Amino acid sequence: MENEGAENPGRRLADGLRRGLRGLMAAAVDAVYPPVCAGCGRMTGQHRGVCPACWSTLRLIERPYCEVLGLPFSHDLGAGILSADAIANPPVFERLRSVAIHDGIAKSLVHGLKYRDRTDLAVMMAKWMIRASDGHVRACDAVVPVPLHAFRLWNRKFNQSAELARVIARMSARPYLPSALIRIKRTARQVGLGASQRQDNVRGAFQVTEAGKAALFGKRIVLVDDVYTTGATVSAATRALKKAGAADVTVLTFARAMSGLI
Repeated sequence: MENEGAENPGRRLADGLRRGLRGLMAAAVDAVYPPVCAGCGRMTGQHRGVCPACWSTLRLIERPYCEVLGLPFSHDLGAGILSADAIANPPVFERLRSVAIHDGIAKSLVHGLKYRDRTDLAVMMAKWMIRASDGHVRACDAVVPVPLHAFRLWNRKFNQSAELARVIARMSARPYLPSALIRIKRTARQVGLGASQRQDNVRGAFQVTEAGKAALFGKRIVLVDDVYTTGATVSAATRALKKAGAADVTVLTFARAMSGLI
């Protein structure tokens, strides 16, 4: 007991020194790279944040919403209510969750990550995505990103969906399986294509690897993408996961495109 008591002041001193060094390092980083808004570049009080003006453009998807498609309702229709689209056209995945509508700052963040190599945004975006998942990230057995074709990955240098999925898995202490699902078909870009064209474009585009089959069989999977538009891409990916034996698939995106509330 005497030895433990004698060590405590030393430990406290060491902890204090470490905290002081971390504070000095953080101050040095702020001096060289001052915290700015991730959307517009204005100075902010902390890194990985957005200013009030940009925050005001963020249309978060909060309850009430369709339990399957995550479509926001204009008013509360009661617990467990499904949208007409979910009833008429049930998706192949179990549920979809997204952080925000794809406009304003949400669209800027997606474009920054995807087209301007702002991989530093993935941490902030992943935190919001975990919250938007409604507990399904914590409950899943593995996190899988929507993959790029090898040629496009080589051309772009990174996969934005994988950047998000990696951080989500790390923050939630969930297994991250970036190689379980691969894109075997070099598809055209989805931008500018109609719903039926998007479905044709990605039909048969995904395949689960042999190692992935063992890792996915009977498991609850969170499939991560940056934006949900018509659902063609994540639906094709989900079909491949289900064919390999995945028991439950939650699609999780940062943003979703839609014209308005139901």
